[in-house]
Order: sequence, then structure tokens, then C-alpha cells
Amino acid sequence: MIRFRRDRATEAIMAAKKIVVKKYVVRLSCGERSLLEALIRKGSNPAQRLLKARILLKADVSEAGEGWSDNQIIQALATSASMVYRVRKQLVEDGVEAVLSRKPRATPSVSRIFDGEKEAKLIALACSEPPKGRARWTLRLLENKVVELNIVDRASDSTIGRTLKKTSLSPISNSNGSFRRRPTAHS
Repeated sequence: MIRFRRDRATEAIMAAKKIVVKKYVVRLSCGERSLLEALIRKGSNPAQRLLKARILLKADVSEAGEGWSDNQIIQALATSASMVYRVRKQLVEDGVEAVLSRKPRATPSVSRIFDGEKEAKLIALACSEPPKGRARWTLRLLENKVVELNIVDRASDSTIGRTLKKTSLSPISNSNGSFRRRPTAHS
């Protein structure tokens, strides 16, 4: 019963959207069309890319295209109206390559704590003598020391470990566990 209501509501929305004049009309060249068809035929691409290619092929109003309405595309491909709209818009504004590829982020999600200079200071600190009463630097000791020396404002021991893992200085670079294997007399 709930499914019936949802279907009826979806049909009402589709009927209302059918009246709208298309602002972004898809017209693919023969080259673009063959590229999309080859992409779908190959089938080893991410699902989102394949869906976008199918939307473009169905929405194509050129001579070779099918020229389906948005409602037909939504029903056939089980997608949303906004997805069809965004794909049409991106094709018209940016081209086929932009539709099929993901836009790279302008800035990384989290900025790096250790840039080249700070990383060099960390490595120099890790190579220096450990504090009195310690045989070697631990990640926690390094974490506290880099903050104390104002190399960075804050850093976790896992960040220190990841940074040092790139070198052979890390206590975790040669092991799978939480300790470094020491050479024995037998080996």
C-alpha cells in the first residue's frame, strides 16, 4: 500500500515536470556517441559513469539518438529527475569528458600537518639522542616534543608514525606489530 502511494506521488511529480521546456538539449556528435556506446559495451567502468553514459544516449535528440523524455529515462534507468537534469546541464556547459570524469577537489579535505620543512625537523629530531632514561624515541615522545618545540601546533602519534614510515627511521616501518624485531644471535 505504501508503495502504491509512492508510485502515485512520483507519477504526479513526473507529470508536472513534463510541461517544463528543456533548457539543456543533448545533441551528440557521431564521435561522442561511439565513445559512449563503447564505454557501455566495455562495462568495466564505475556504475555512476555508465549511468551517465546511458542517460546521454537516451536523451540524445540528434538523428542517431533516441530522444527520450526525462520521464522515460527516469523510469527505464531507475534514476532521479535531478540526476538527468545535472547530466544534461553538465554536457551542455562542459562537454562529454566533464560528464564522464569526476571533478577534482579544489583543496584537499584536510591540509597536511607536516610539510617538507616540518617533516625534515621531525626526522632530525627522531635521529637525535632520545630523552634521558629512554633507549629510543617513541611515537608519543616525538608527538609531545614536536608540539613542545613549536614545530607544529598539534599532531597525533599516528600522524608522526605515518610521516616517519616513509623513511627507515620509524619504529613501525619494518614491523607488522607494535614492536621492532631485533636481530638474534642465531640469524
